[in-house]
Amino acid sequence: MLRRLALFLGSRDGSDPAYAEMAYDVGRGLAQRDIELVYGGGSGGLMGRVSQGVLDHGGRVYGVIPRFMVEREWARLHEERVEMHVVDTMHERKAMMSVEAEAFLVLPGGLGTLEELFEVWTWRTLGLHEKPIGLLNPDSFWDPLVAMLHRLAEEDFMDSQTVRDLVVEPTLEAVLAGLERQL
Repeated sequence: MLRRLALFLGSRDGSDPAYAEMAYDVGRGLAQRDIELVYGGGSGGLMGRVSQGVLDHGGRVYGVIPRFMVEREWARLHEERVEMHVVDTMHERKAMMSVEAEAFLVLPGGLGTLEELFEVWTWRTLGLHEKPIGLLNPDSFWDPLVAMLHRLAEEDFMDSQTVRDLVVEPTLEAVLAGLERQL
């Protein structure tokens, strides 16, 4: 059973208010399932929304944030039920999140979100961990990326099983079920 889930998601809200609502609902859903949130420690954007959803519904939050982000006051530092760790670099942040989490879930986001996805996914393909990775795909948000990944496999730049191992589902319930099947 999944107990600690790392989320990678936007530090901005995005253009559609539905993204912020979805992130908050994901946080609520994690708290209701007693799944601890492991995330990048930010207080803004979708990161802030998901952590607030967890906190508002009695869940636990484990944050990892680089020092420069704390200095810019981007962190959720002084709150109950938030265990915050300050690290020196972005790489240390991802490494600590990877150690602490049992699986990874990616919500809509920008370049940083994509970078986090591809780094932990690359680690998996290299055999550095076997933790499942999923994409929450509201309104087919990730479909263009998934199509590109299939193209990479078709052109033999990656193994097709690598793409099939990625759990891509439109709802939190479905993506969590897919991740748990791979634990």
